[in-house]
Order: sequence, then C-alpha cells, then structure tokens
Amino acid sequence: MDPALRERFDRLLEEVLDELPDDVLDLLEECPLVVDDEPSERTLRQMRIGDRDYLCGLYTGIPLTDRSVEHSGVLPDRVQVFRRGVVAAARARKGHVSDRRLKRQIRITVLHEIGHHFGLDEDDLRELGYE
Repeated sequence: MDPALRERFDRLLEEVLDELPDDVLDLLEECPLVVDDEPSERTLRQMRIGDRDYLCGLYTGIPLTDRSVEHSGVLPDRVQVFRRGVVAAARARKGHVSDRRLKRQIRITVLHEIGHHFGLDEDDLRELGYE
C-alpha cells in the first residue's frame, strides 16, 4: 500500500476512534484493534475469499453471548481492520476516495466487527446499517 495512503488511513482511523463513545473504546481494551494492509493468504483461504479487496475487517474470538467458564484459556479476541478492503469499499465509481467516504467506511468496519464481539450476526449488522 502506498505510504501516503496508509498514513491518511491511520489518521482518519484515529479520528474515528476519538469520536467513538467511551463505552465502545473500553471494549477495545478487552478486544484489541489490529490494523493490517490486507488479510493473510491463510485467512483468505479459510474464509474462501478470492479477492483481497472484499474483506474490510474480521472479528476473531468467542462472542460474549457464547462465552462460558469452559472458554477459559482460549486465545484473546481481536478485531482486525484491513486498509486495502476499506479503501476499496470507500472508493467512488470514478476511483476517487474522499476523506469523508473513507472515514465513514472505517467507522462502519470498526463498529461491524465490535458488533460480532457482542454476538450480532451479519443480518443483525445489516439491519443496523453496519454492512
């Protein structure tokens, strides 16, 4: 990824995080946010995704609604955001990516993945506008 675009993305991500309610930010203390340029080959294979630009984010872990005492000792949850997918989703038809569209897509992606942490599925998130 172009270093200037990466820097721009990261700056807008910080703005999005600064605008989130404190309760949501507290969740990111429990479920860290990891930002990568793109998903790994392994992740794409596991999810049966052929196009790297398709995946904006990924929640890995056990949703709060599914946890029990039997889940002690498992790997910690995490939210991943993939710059390349988010940029592709924010791109206008003519190829331009405005800060407004990019920031909106970053917010949608972060909230979408945090929603999975709370046990929301794709249909729930679509109804809430976080698809």
